[in-house]
Amino acid sequence: MESAVEIGAEPAAPGGAQSSGMQLRRDLRRMRWALLLCLLAVLLLLLPTAYLLLGNLRAPGSCGSQVTEDGGSRFLKQRAVAAVTNTLSSAEKPRAHLTVKKQDLASAVGSHMPILQWEDKRGLAFTKNNLSYSSNALVIPVSGDYYVYAQVTFRGPVESSHKPSSVTEIITKVTDSYPEPTQLLMGTKTLSENSNGWFQPIYLGAVVSLEVGDKLMVNVSDIKLVDYTKEHKTFFGAFLL
Repeated sequence: MESAVEIGAEPAAPGGAQSSGMQLRRDLRRMRWALLLCLLAVLLLLLPTAYLLLGNLRAPGSCGSQVTEDGGSRFLKQRAVAAVTNTLSSAEKPRAHLTVKKQDLASAVGSHMPILQWEDKRGLAFTKNNLSYSSNALVIPVSGDYYVYAQVTFRGPVESSHKPSSVTEIITKVTDSYPEPTQLLMGTKTLSENSNGWFQPIYLGAVVSLEVGDKLMVNVSDIKLVDYTKEHKTFFGAFLL
């Protein structure tokens, strides 16, 4: 009986070896296909890169490269300005606060609204770190983002026949490249029909990106109505952020 069992178990060995050989061949076939697919994927990824490289070599002075250079120079300029302003402490940054003074009623320029004149040295007024005041305007010394603000208080009484229906304040900018004034901020208030003795303040303020040499000024609809009796009623200023 023992010999019969041994003889019956021996024929199973060749079948197992054949099965393992077939499995090995299938694994090798799968590996070859996987390798082939990987090579095809790498070729597909390399083709666009090679095309772009050849295009750049053939046309190094093309319009696209000029646009890249312009964008790069603009980016470097912005980084340089940011580096300078970021190294300045709060005490070193340009800033100014101007207060109202008695106005010259003949300060209108052409068809534009009258420009307010300011006190820049006495009382609460000051200019620091090269943010200067000249010809009724603040002159920007360093490019950057500034908070610009102004409050103008208008007051009466005014005879009913000459009383305006509204008052307006505008902060304008003038640049060397475009001398025509550009409106940055504007505010208008309507006056009550029944008020004889009245006052109306208008406050404007916003963050504005400015360049070296830009000039800021304040225009009003009627310079005769500006209250110049108190420096905290009408003022104008800017500071670098």
